[in-house]
Amino acid sequence: MQPTDVKIVEVSPRDGLQNEKQLISTDLKIELSNRLIQAGFQNVEAASFVSPKWVPQMADGSAVIAGLHRKQPSGRRALISALVPNLKGLESALAAGVDEVVIFGAASEAFSQKNINCSVQESIDRFKPVAELAKANALRVRASISCCLGCPYQGDVSSSEVLKVVEQMLALGVDEIDIADTIGVGTANKVKALMLDVASVLDLNRVAGHFHDTYGQAVANVLASVEAGVRIFHSSVAGLGGCPYAKGATGNVATEDILYLLEGLGLNTGIDMDEVVAIGNWISLSLGRPNASRAGSALFVRQNRGECT
Repeated sequence: MQPTDVKIVEVSPRDGLQNEKQLISTDLKIELSNRLIQAGFQNVEAASFVSPKWVPQMADGSAVIAGLHRKQPSGRRALISALVPNLKGLESALAAGVDEVVIFGAASEAFSQKNINCSVQESIDRFKPVAELAKANALRVRASISCCLGCPYQGDVSSSEVLKVVEQMLALGVDEIDIADTIGVGTANKVKALMLDVASVLDLNRVAGHFHDTYGQAVANVLASVEAGVRIFHSSVAGLGGCPYAKGATGNVATEDILYLLEGLGLNTGIDMDEVVAIGNWISLSLGRPNASRAGSALFVRQNRGECT
């Protein structure tokens, strides 16, 4: 990847929809993912193979994956990711034909207990056989670390706590690590300092920034990460999303908003902004909710009603 290239991992089909109160149809999930693939996203997080008891919205992961058309207009094949909590989830993901599995832990002990009912160390130990089997089947493995900038139960989270989990995940042989601000409390200086600390143990070309916009700081935090050297970011079209285990946390940073930022910085994503704006408007209307993207809403008005003067 060139210094001017940025990879956007589009997480709306999984992280964006999982917390919707209304049951989303399989067909709508498939159409969302396929439209995103056609817009140029090289990596789409499309499903989660967790127990339907815990996240009923994601019970149709296999059917969603089966309905995807992965070939993009450029001829490139999109990489499809899915969240897996254990070996059973991995087996389902393998049968479905995903390209990358996502394992997860937290930098906060309190969040780990509330989220997956075990300690951070226990969660990582549980993922060792998952990572080994995934690698044996030639899958990419990505590790997502929650609450890297703050926890709803613990409060502040230190960089040393984050780095400890990064090193433990690296020991599992993961390909990429997500530094996630799950409750959106991070600010630019803290984010930049943390990313530079992470760079001391891991090449930032293997690090992704995953920012929620609870306090309206997500775009600033993306910029701070870019300045630190990060070139992979997660986002959700129309700002869909939220964490069911972090009350009050709003959606992921809107894809349209960070595309507007990144294009303004002269960075290349390979994504068709006009298509993303159209997708954001379409999915917002389909879900009966307002579009949370400031840039997406403004660009949609410009495209459809003419520039205001």
